[in-house]
Amino acid sequence: MRIYGPNGTTLGSPAGNIRRTSSSGFSLPDDAASTTETRATVAPKASANIDALLAMQGIEDPVEKRKRSVQRGKGALDVLDDLKIGLLSGNFDASTVSRLRDAAANLKSSSGDPGLDAVLSEIELRVEVELAKAGQF
Repeated sequence: MRIYGPNGTTLGSPAGNIRRTSSSGFSLPDDAASTTETRATVAPKASANIDALLAMQGIEDPVEKRKRSVQRGKGALDVLDDLKIGLLSGNFDASTVSRLRDAAANLKSSSGDPGLDAVLSEIELRVEVELAKAGQF
């Protein structure tokens, strides 16, 4: 038995202009056999889920944000120590000043923790003072 239609083996091919009559009196109209089947296009519902996933990726984990802020603060303190050692030993290096500029730029973002933000702002102030002393700010 061959099945024609949306679930059949030949999708989209009309069965032809076949008119059948039987004892029940059922027949197909002429224009129905000549029209091809069209399906309505429906927007995928997964796009809303994708938007939600993208929005969730934009939300930062507070613990991770705090860890990154602590690492930036430690990095800035390490650069300040390198500057201090360089100045005390008489080996002032210009690359240390550029590292200080990078550290100052990284300290601008907030961590979400008021106490940590206060410490980071003090480190940032110290970095800016050292940059001003070096004439680079």
